[in-house]
Amino acid sequence: MSFLTLTSIQKSFGPVQVVKDFNMDIEKGEFVSFLGPSGCGKTTILRMIAGFETPTGGNIEIGGKSQQNLKPNQRNIGMVFQAYALFPNMNVADNVAFGLKIAGMPKAQIDARVKEMLGLIHLGHLADRFPYQMSGGQQQRVALARALAPKPQVLLLDEPLSALDAKIRVSLREEIRMIQQQLGITTVFVTHDQEEALSISDRIVVMNAGRADQIGTPFEIYNKPATRFVASFVGTLNLIEAKVVDPASNRISIGDQGITLREPLGSVKAGDTVSLALRPEAGSIAEGAKGDTALTGEVVSSNFLGSVIRTRMKVGNAVISFDMFNAPGLTPPAVGETVTLRFTASDLLIIRE
Repeated sequence: MSFLTLTSIQKSFGPVQVVKDFNMDIEKGEFVSFLGPSGCGKTTILRMIAGFETPTGGNIEIGGKSQQNLKPNQRNIGMVFQAYALFPNMNVADNVAFGLKIAGMPKAQIDARVKEMLGLIHLGHLADRFPYQMSGGQQQRVALARALAPKPQVLLLDEPLSALDAKIRVSLREEIRMIQQQLGITTVFVTHDQEEALSISDRIVVMNAGRADQIGTPFEIYNKPATRFVASFVGTLNLIEAKVVDPASNRISIGDQGITLREPLGSVKAGDTVSLALRPEAGSIAEGAKGDTALTGEVVSSNFLGSVIRTRMKVGNAVISFDMFNAPGLTPPAVGETVTLRFTASDLLIIRE
């Protein structure tokens, strides 16, 4: 049964509609990420759940109770912002205790809860420090502990890692996920970083221009994108224009090279153009590489990216990228060299929207 329900949510600022008929059911204890570019509506939805914005239309329910007429402080929601928003004149312990004091909890209970929260984020030894004496990662963990201290029904995270450096972001997102699973708290996480969303979410909502283009597990979002936008926004992708040769047999051509697709072409006719998606990691040019499909082309560039070498080859008018795992002694193909990329036909997805 759904714990957090958003029904026909709409939001307009003047004549501009920033959220358009959004619907979603989020289960208790689920970790859901809203992923998309700036201005797509993801933070606006988060702020409506929190009560900082009022929907122009629709309804939000938590635990079966409408939040329509409730102020933010009446919704039992914990929120962590992009900016740490810690009180600079309070030490760590007092920051975590703030919401508990406002709620009128007895001092002994406050002290016990603060100790529990600081233990959860492994910062008990820094209880007397002030925010300016701590790193960004430590401050954000304190902000998380402060949000969790009053035992909220729902935890909202508004791009909490975007101000941190790459290495800290990875470790802290793993810590957030571990804490979320340990507490079993329903969590909504807003980010524009696809790797963050893919790595820690139960489900992802890919937002585009105020709408959810696709809602699914990380595996579904990455491997079975529903629209051209999702395909191009999540991960690195080759978008290839192909010509229909024989729709009855799913036969298409890329340049002058024919391919038979596994996925039915649908209502198209010979001579039509279709858009295909192919992930760079799907194929290989290695000797004896397995695959029922192949494309041959001329290498136009090769870029070293650390763990992989991304090479681009030209096939007809299409330029297709493929990845090779970096290994000692590996010699990537040279520019101008002719190579054959082998993959399975099921790796080619038809993009219909």
